[in-house]
Amino acid sequence: MQCDLWFPPVDIALGFGQVGRPPVLVMAAGYSRMLFAVMIASRQAADLIAGHWLLLSEHLHAVPRQLVWDNESAVGSWRAGTPRLTEEFDAFRGILGCGVHQCRPRDPEAKGIVERANQYLETSFLPGRTFTGPRDFNAQLHAWLPVANTRIVRRIGCAPTVRWPVDQAAMLPLPPVAPVLGWRHQLRLGRDHYVRVAGNDYSVDPVAVGRTVQVFAGLDTVTVTLAGRPVATHERCWARHQSITDPEHHTAALAMARAATHRPAPPTQQGVEQRDLSVYDTAFGITDGYEAGPPPSIGTIDGSIDGQVA
Repeated sequence: MQCDLWFPPVDIALGFGQVGRPPVLVMAAGYSRMLFAVMIASRQAADLIAGHWLLLSEHLHAVPRQLVWDNESAVGSWRAGTPRLTEEFDAFRGILGCGVHQCRPRDPEAKGIVERANQYLETSFLPGRTFTGPRDFNAQLHAWLPVANTRIVRRIGCAPTVRWPVDQAAMLPLPPVAPVLGWRHQLRLGRDHYVRVAGNDYSVDPVAVGRTVQVFAGLDTVTVTLAGRPVATHERCWARHQSITDPEHHTAALAMARAATHRPAPPTQQGVEQRDLSVYDTAFGITDGYEAGPPPSIGTIDGSIDGQVA
């Protein structure tokens, strides 16, 4: 299967007044010319690998023996004349049990089949269509592809669907255990009870504040769990720099704030008893600033010294 990212030259509404041109992962079979595609949120490894698995598990129902890719940054690159896969894509390839052929730089003819498929999508799928968002784009694309795969391809002299059973029979079975996909991380939830995924903030049930939560984001949803129990589920937002708030989380946060405000103050501690300092004066024989006993012989009040008048 030859793979590539196609960026359709049409603005897609992403929500919150934003528009963009998200990439479309395109896969074309080398023998049958069968075409598979899906729009993904970004070209980063987490979304690219999730798009691969979606097409393999739900549309191909098999694993090609080799994936042909150019030097897409999330897949790999050439260094010192040697192709090297990224750590994420190499792990994904290992789970699938297939090979990955990385084309040399500046060699677009090495995957000419998928390049021509991109042109076909642009000239045959896009004209006359409008899209309300990425999900609408994918819905229309998935409805159109089965029809497109029945067209006669001049190069092979038949429709791709005619050759597809032979292609599919030569492929590998899907792995028994699905790979770990999407954006995953864990963190201690702060007092603002929001988590950030791909530049957007999503609210979490404030009951999890101060505790460690696990965050998972796929192509369509964002889920947060606490000890295996979901504490947040949101639809993935494809716009940028947005705060997504669940009304129930907002209500729970307000209730917790009111309860903290009206909580009775803890009882004040009793003051430490202080002793009257006159007790110490009495104990040391001090009265009115003079020690008890005979009056001093020097410096009397009338100015005499040792009983003599000055």
